[in-house]
Amino acid sequence: MSTDPAAAQSTVDIDRVLDEAWTLAPGVALRPEPFGALAYHFGNRRLTFLKRPELVQVVRNLADAPTVRSALAAAGVPAAHFPAYLEALRGLAATDMIRPRNPS
Repeated sequence: MSTDPAAAQSTVDIDRVLDEAWTLAPGVALRPEPFGALAYHFGNRRLTFLKRPELVQVVRNLADAPTVRSALAAAGVPAAHFPAYLEALRGLAATDMIRPRNPS
């Protein structure tokens, strides 16, 4: 039985991110919409559509949750769906909508 090193690395990356603390970036506002929300970054003027209410709840939960994993759980996201939500969060991080939270 062989182990795929890329898959093993991917699992490690997912676990690492799940155990980090993230938050909405300063200067980002969420506006509720029937489909989810609009995220607008006043600094870089980017507009992002959050098309799932669950994703909106995850993003809102990030500020108070100790980890991304707990923000996902608080939003009711099943563990099997964590990788898909992490992809969405990576996209938000790439446009500076969310960022790692500094420990206080």
